[in-house]
Amino acid sequence: MNNYNQIARWSDTLLAKGRYGFALSELRTNFPELSGIAVKHALRRLTDKKKIQPLFKGYYLIIPPQFTSQGIIPPHLFLDAFMKSLNRNYYVGLLSAAAFHEASHQQPQEYFVLTTFPALRPTTKRGLKINYISIRKIPENLLEQRKTEAGYLKISNAALTACDLVHFEKRIGGLNRAATVINELAESIKPTDFSTHLLRHVAVASLQRLGYLLEHVCAYNIQADALFESMKKENLNFFRVALKTGKTTKGFSSNNRWKVIVNTKIDIDE
Repeated sequence: MNNYNQIARWSDTLLAKGRYGFALSELRTNFPELSGIAVKHALRRLTDKKKIQPLFKGYYLIIPPQFTSQGIIPPHLFLDAFMKSLNRNYYVGLLSAAAFHEASHQQPQEYFVLTTFPALRPTTKRGLKINYISIRKIPENLLEQRKTEAGYLKISNAALTACDLVHFEKRIGGLNRAATVINELAESIKPTDFSTHLLRHVAVASLQRLGYLLEHVCAYNIQADALFESMKKENLNFFRVALKTGKTTKGFSSNNRWKVIVNTKIDIDE
């Protein structure tokens, strides 16, 4: 059996076991007798035949027949295994997490993954873009595990998703888009979700902005009251903060309990 057929059969075996990717190091461990050149040629041929797709330096996706025409597979099938291969903690967040909570106003064109430093460059392959957002610490107790065909995927819970949408609003197209998604997401947020763990993880200014949006834009008063009372219980200090960062605050009112300077108008897409 030639080198190509050996590796092709091996990748088919992985796929049959529910695996959708492999690291180059794993392949070399399984075929120590093959030279680097032989492995490289076999991988190139598999790529040309659209049986695999290079994703990241040293990591390859296995493409099932039903995805051959796209040349790529949905991120939920490979992301957990891929991040484990990088030895990275992570969670799916922002618009991508909102979609899992059935609160995506429009199908997001990009995938959002939060992970620790050092920063990762975005992955762009065959129309798929994965944005990596670097944070200091992954809040494991604010995450949910969702079952997928390939195992499990870690996503932010509804409350953390809402906080992240506010905090990273510039990454998703601005506050209007964040508010639109939060308006659909809020019904999935339970008052008890505003836990000590959440309040200690999220910047106070982002909590204030979220509270303002929940109360004055989305009209989810139960969730807004729960957040406000939880912040008071944690003795968090409210300082005047701009609703829209980077925009002038002169002449705008902050006459609301969140001390948010309302320096922009928020329009929710229906």
